[in-house]
Parts: sequence; C-alpha cells; structure tokens
Amino acid sequence: MAMIDSPVKLTYEDYLHFPEDGRRHELIGGDHHVTPAPGTKHQIIVTNFLRLLAPFVHQRASGRILTAPVDVVLSEVDVVQPDLVFVRAERLDLVTEAHLGGAPDLAVEIVSESSRQRDEVTKRHLYERYGVGKYWIVDPVVETVKVFRLGKDRRFRRESELSQEEDDALKSPLFPGLAIPLAELFG
Repeated sequence: MAMIDSPVKLTYEDYLHFPEDGRRHELIGGDHHVTPAPGTKHQIIVTNFLRLLAPFVHQRASGRILTAPVDVVLSEVDVVQPDLVFVRAERLDLVTEAHLGGAPDLAVEIVSESSRQRDEVTKRHLYERYGVGKYWIVDPVVETVKVFRLGKDRRFRRESELSQEEDDALKSPLFPGLAIPLAELFG
C-alpha cells in the first residue's frame, strides 16, 4: 500500500477527482492511500461471500450488501472502500446513488500483504470511531476470520477468531440462522 504523505489534508471533494486507474483509492484522516487491484484469491472470497450471503439477505429483505468499489463516506476526510459492507433494511437511507453516507452495520476486509497493517490497525480504529457495528477481517493466507463487535463503550471487542482448519462456521446476529462454513468461504 502506498500512502501519499501531504501536509494538506484532502477531502471527499478532492477524492472525487482521483483517477479511475484500477487501484483502490481511500482517504484516512485526509491522507491519500492507494492499493493495487486485489488478486484472484481475494476476488474468489468476495464472490463466495456474495454467493452465500446475498440469497439469505434477499429472501428476508433484511438489508443491502455492497462490494468494492463502493465509497463509504464516514466524514469529509475519511472515505474508504471496504471489500464488502452490509446495511440493515431500517438504515438503507445511508445508501445513495453515489456512495454509502455513513457507517455500515458490517464491514469486511480481506487482507493482503500490502493491506494487512492498514486493515488490522488503521481501518479497525477508523471503523470503531465511526460506529461500524461488526468488523470481519478475513485472512486468505491462514484461512481465518477475526470477528469484532462494537461494544456499548464504542470499542471493538474480538468475539472470535474462526479457522477453516477447525471446520468453523461464520455466524452473526445480523444474519440469524445463517452459518457460513469457512471451507465454503475459502474454497
């Protein structure tokens, strides 16, 4: 991941003028972060999430799933593109034609070597600060999912760390009755 360090803090208005070059551009604290296009394993996991989650969400009309690239505008200086977000039905007013205007109920990041530090530290703190209810960090190398839940104190607590090696399944109160076997997610 490259960060263009500048004494000038960029805003969402500046962000709208970034090039459409196949890379992921984000603003964190007004600083411009750029990551390369994801690899195929990353994209397979995103596709598997959609294949496993979308029918469940659609049948229950429980909300909306969006995948990158989608701008999540948390503030004028914090604009990110999580790999996948979920917004509950009662909060769909956050979804506009142009972007998601606020914190989703769930943000999912699939880490790579170039994004690991940013996803596990920087973005975790960012999502915590803006009130993202659940945060899942998916590691395709070791085939694990770290599940974080925002507490009443507005701090993330790690609920669990699931592993394909342990035959774990991903479950969440956001999707009651759904269990996603990690073997299917990483398969």
